[in-house]
Order: sequence, then structure tokens, then C-alpha cells
Amino acid sequence: MFDFMDMDFNSSDEVTTSGPYIPAVGDCMRCGMCVAGCPTFRLFAIEEETPRRRIRTISKILVENLAISADERLHLDNCLQCRACETVCPSKMAYGQLFDQAQAQLGIKPKGLAKPALRLIENKRWRKRIMPLLALYLKSGMRKPLAKTGFLKWLGLADAEAVLKQPALQAMASRYPTRVARRGCVALFTGCIAEAFDRDTLSSAIKLLNAIGYEVLVPPDQGCCGAIQQHNGQSAAGMIDQNIAVFNTLDVDAVLHCASGCGAMLGEYQSHDIAAAGDFRQRLADINDFLLKHWPDDLQLLPLDLKIAVHEPCSQRNVLKNPQTVYALLEKIPGLNVVPLADNQVCCGAGGSYMLTHPENAVQLRGLKYRAIKEAEADSVVSSNFGCAVFLATDAAPVAHPLSLLARQLPIHGFSD
Repeated sequence: MFDFMDMDFNSSDEVTTSGPYIPAVGDCMRCGMCVAGCPTFRLFAIEEETPRRRIRTISKILVENLAISADERLHLDNCLQCRACETVCPSKMAYGQLFDQAQAQLGIKPKGLAKPALRLIENKRWRKRIMPLLALYLKSGMRKPLAKTGFLKWLGLADAEAVLKQPALQAMASRYPTRVARRGCVALFTGCIAEAFDRDTLSSAIKLLNAIGYEVLVPPDQGCCGAIQQHNGQSAAGMIDQNIAVFNTLDVDAVLHCASGCGAMLGEYQSHDIAAAGDFRQRLADINDFLLKHWPDDLQLLPLDLKIAVHEPCSQRNVLKNPQTVYALLEKIPGLNVVPLADNQVCCGAGGSYMLTHPENAVQLRGLKYRAIKEAEADSVVSSNFGCAVFLATDAAPVAHPLSLLARQLPIHGFSD
């Protein structure tokens, strides 16, 4: 891949003004290591659908200041931003950062329903107002009849509607004290959509943290991490600054995230206030890592005789780089047989909003993952990212967060609702 050794995107908080260095195509090692792991290359098997070709398009945008063709734009937009190429690139290319910069440089303007959807994600008050209406619709029995009319497909909402489930309507408390000997206090990042649609995971996180002696704060003024906006060429600066300001005012031992997709974004927060962003990132931790590190020796979980297959989200494998933590945590359940899904290195197709913007590609990749799930012959599947779990779940085979499984095996005394 292209040589980025002169640029260290992770070692300093200082902002460079010269822009990213992208050498000429002749400097590419041509090792091809990025090709095999690229999910869109798996689908199309053409050079245009590889990271090394996309980086040339990004070079045109960011360095050469040239217009790109419609075909180049198509192949660039087909990228799921799984960042698998980063993990194998010998030149340590910061592909994710460069991709976001290119999207922003293109000046993308949301079209159709994308604009109100992004606003809904950003605006917590709007989400609170619409959730009761969604809950009423889901209980009304109108889903199947409406789907048959084709009206949702005509509106472009069919794919989004298909992954809907009953939202939690009650607001979360701002403080959850522990009932055992207090060891400290942490803050929980709840995200935007997950706060309503993945309440089970958040509740499980709180139960587990309380069980190991930590009080949990859930600041109500926190908002969306900004990942969807930034990956789609929109500014996430306001959301970034808001979250940094909210969490930096708290006297806590750590700021924890449950969804690996959010964690990947939070861990790369940049702000005009460099010191504040650094302080925020320093206290940030994946909840799986935190639980494993602070798990008390005397906390024994109830046994469970099941086979569990672990789906490893791209954000966990390629950005957070901590998939093994989930296996180590699940091993704390006596009797549990834990196995990885085959081809975990290949994206499931969810890709944040990708499953909605590129449903055809996403469904093909999901089909490959369904095959791996079937071959695993497991009783259940777990995933540490909300978007992946929603996209992979079916009525017959729900996909849960590992925290939900762990929380259900807590001993009854002191940890029930």
C-alpha cells in the first residue's frame, strides 16, 4: 500500500497544516495485502473495488485537487469503511481518516430523507418525540400490510423499517448507585439510537458495573458520537465538542462505551480544544476491557450449558483492536462453549448507515455471515456493536451483546432490577 511512514496520524494531537502525504502510484508496494480482506472486492472482484484504487481517488481529491469521475465516486462510495486494510497495510496507511477527509472535501449534501434522518440522530428532543409514535406503529399490526403495499419501498424507508424494534420510552436515570462495596464511579456513553433501541445492553452494562462495585452516571446532555455524520461527509464538530464538554465535567474514573462503532469514533475525537479532547480520550475505555480488568475474584457467574458464536465487529477488530476481550469475559460463565464465527475478518455489511445507503451490497455480505452462523451450529450469537447485531438478527435468531449474556448469569443477590 502507499507509504504513509512520514505521517503519524496517532502520535500527536497537533494539527498539521500541510495535509496528508499520498505518494505517487509507483511508490505502492503492490503487496496486495489489502485486497483479499476488502469486502467489496469479495463481492465484485475488480481492481476498482480495492483500497489501493480508492486511495488514488482520495489522492486526487485531497492532494491533487482534481475532479473525480462518476465511476470513481461510485467505487469510493461503495467502501464500507471497515478499515480492514489498515490492519494489514505495511505502510500503516490511515485510510479511515483520509476517507473522512475526502468525503468532507467533496461537500456532500444529504438528499431526500437523509437530511431529516441525520437531523433526527443529532437532535435528542426530536427523537424523544418520535419514539412513542414508532412504538405505537410497531404495536399496531400495520407492519406487514404496509410492507405489502410497497409504499415504504417507494419512500426509501423499507430497509430502515425492517430493522426497527420496540424502543424504550422511559428515560434513563442519571445515576445508578452500586449495592456492594463502592470501588469507584464511571460514566456511560449511551449513544443516540442505541439509547432507545438497545436499552437491554445499556441496562446489562449498568448491572455488571454495579456488581463489580462501580456507581454509574448517565449524563442526560450527552449526544450522538457523530460517526454517521462524519463518515458521510458532514461535520460532527458540534457533537464532538458537546460530548467532550459533558463528560469532562464529571468526576469519574472512566468514560465507558458499549457499542464498538461508537467507541471507534470516540477514541479518535479531535477538537479545536486539543487539551480537552486529550483529557476525554485518556479516560475513555471499552466496557469489555474495563470489566475484565476490574472483575473481582470472588464474583462467580451462574453456569450456562450453551454454545455461543462470537461475531467480531470491524470497529472492534480493526480500530479498537480488542476482540479477544469478549472471549475472556465470556469464559467467566462456567460451562459456556465460546467459538468465533468463521471469516470474522470480513465485514457483515452493516457498516453504520451502509446497510441503508447500499442495501444490495450489504445484504450480499450479510448472506456470507449467515452462512458462517449456520455452519457454527451455535445456540446463540453475540456481537459488541449495536448496528451489526440489529442487521444480523432475525426473528428466529436474535443477536445479543455479550454484556446481556453476562448480566443474565449474575447471582441473584443484589444485582436484580
